[in-house]
Amino acid sequence: MELKVLNTGGSETGEVVTLTDSVFAAELSEHAMYLDVKSIMANRRQGTHKVKSRSEVRGGGRKPYRQKGTGHARQGSTRSPLMIGGGSVFGPQPRDYGLKVNKKMKRLARRSALTSKAREGGIVIVEDFVFDQIGTKQMAEILRNLGLDSKKTLMLMPEHSETVVKSGRNIPSLNVLVADKASTYDILDSQTVLMQKTALKKIEETLG
Repeated sequence: MELKVLNTGGSETGEVVTLTDSVFAAELSEHAMYLDVKSIMANRRQGTHKVKSRSEVRGGGRKPYRQKGTGHARQGSTRSPLMIGGGSVFGPQPRDYGLKVNKKMKRLARRSALTSKAREGGIVIVEDFVFDQIGTKQMAEILRNLGLDSKKTLMLMPEHSETVVKSGRNIPSLNVLVADKASTYDILDSQTVLMQKTALKKIEETLG
């Protein structure tokens, strides 16, 4: 697949890049994407949820009321799960939700995600650019010139640039990442993947 390279003004530069078939026209594996996204979402969970069991609830040292003659069911402790303010039975406890996906499966998932975006026409190539200083207006203008201001966009850079990252972080619909750090979830969670030209080479080297 061939794509025209655009400049930051939204015009064609006259240059054309060819997307590597092994990365952008690979065999689609929905199962690999499912497993990778599932593991990413699971690994983000803190797992710090906690309720008290009856052994952890304060009080309950003496019998709340006499055994007979009250008309109520017999109770031996206010910490019983049957009592208001008592402990919880089988409630959530801290745990690790982490899931592992092997490296081969992760690569397959990312190739599948990029292939899916390429088939949908959701990949845009722009010439490399950096900012001298942080400026959200500059980034917003580039997105507007490229017709991406109303789309959820993942922008991939060849290497980390503090000014570019900070210029884009206040734009809700934009996510700026270094090319080889973008996960399957990041790719699928965007409508358009905007790649700087050198970032394309980095992705092909990483996944090709």
